[in-house]
Amino acid sequence: MQTVILGSGAAGISAGYHLKQKNIDSVIFEKDADWGGLCGNFTIDGFRFDRFVHFTFATEEDIANHFANSVDLWEHPSISSNYYQGAWLKHPAQNNLSALPSETKVKIIMDFINRPQKNIEQIKDYAEWLKVQYGDYFAENFPFAYTRKYWGVEAKDLETKWVGSRMHSPDLTEVLRGAFEEQQQIFYYTSVMKYPKTGGFRSILNTSREGLNIQFNKKVIHIDPTAKLIVFADNSEIQYERLVSSLPLPEIVGMLPNVPESVIEATKQLKHTSGYQISLGFNKPDVAKHLWFYIYDEDIPPARIYSPSLKSPDNVPAGCSSLQAEVFWASHQPTPSKEKVLAQTMSKLLEMGLFEQKDIVVQDIRLEKYANIIFDHDIYKNRQIVLDYLTSLGILSIGRFGKWDYLWSHQAFKSGREACQ
Repeated sequence: MQTVILGSGAAGISAGYHLKQKNIDSVIFEKDADWGGLCGNFTIDGFRFDRFVHFTFATEEDIANHFANSVDLWEHPSISSNYYQGAWLKHPAQNNLSALPSETKVKIIMDFINRPQKNIEQIKDYAEWLKVQYGDYFAENFPFAYTRKYWGVEAKDLETKWVGSRMHSPDLTEVLRGAFEEQQQIFYYTSVMKYPKTGGFRSILNTSREGLNIQFNKKVIHIDPTAKLIVFADNSEIQYERLVSSLPLPEIVGMLPNVPESVIEATKQLKHTSGYQISLGFNKPDVAKHLWFYIYDEDIPPARIYSPSLKSPDNVPAGCSSLQAEVFWASHQPTPSKEKVLAQTMSKLLEMGLFEQKDIVVQDIRLEKYANIIFDHDIYKNRQIVLDYLTSLGILSIGRFGKWDYLWSHQAFKSGREACQ
């Protein structure tokens, strides 16, 4: 018997790597035909696309150095954009209003000046947090709309601990200055975004991946924690001494026998988003104008769009460029039609003038069941019930969906390391 790791994303690869540093053998089982999880990628006619947008901005020096030692990295200034009713605004929009009509800017600024004054302890939900930070008009027309597109729920249905440093809260001077001119200062939560020069985003894990025993096309269908036995869809079995899992909590709970009703109910209450990735390759080098940008218009399906070719020219054939759009919905909502989403997205992106039909040489859409965690008001209670139960069974849970948390890639990597200490 040995240590078994389920999933070969950033967390699973990290767990295997750090065990190996201690001379402990492990085997990683991956349901897909390749490694990387959401950090992985796919290639169509020479165009490489990551599975959702990825950059690295690891704040811990040892993890940052580990990634940098795995592959040479491009360093991109964290300059992104926003699209709103035909206007392009530098990000963050709340203090880069100069491209908006004067009437809209006046409404935003007046509401910002008159926004409610509350201590953080008095704020009961994300909607209220947004109004306290930015005023009613901006909150309702920008982040309220984006919340529906990105999270699939209303802002009032979210709690606020997840926000952290992700959203900039400007003062009046910044708002006023940004209403008259485009500000050159970067207000993003990190000044630099790094991306591999070759091989796509998962290349930051090259050093970690080297020498690991990964078994592909091994989908787990049953786990018996008493017998310490795992059963796979191909009818094979393996016993384990130690089990580390990066599987989404709802998935692994569904594989266990005799789960208490309280755990089943808590699992049902865990909400997440799913998403479509629309990947486009172009036969000209200059289609992409923005490293990434956000879209607030609710009649345009994608919440955000980014450019693999600007992240690294290695992601496209010579003389070409690419874009990738993300469309999200909440898991408790019906899955939208792939054909309808693709048709609406293409129509709107053409209408926005991002490209012409004749430029397209690659067009692809694919589903990711698990995109992000929805931080509703009961997430912490329900998550803890499930994690405590897994711990009682001797199962260590890691990664974004194993921890059921808003983890960036370096944080997922860290969770794999911590599980093996």
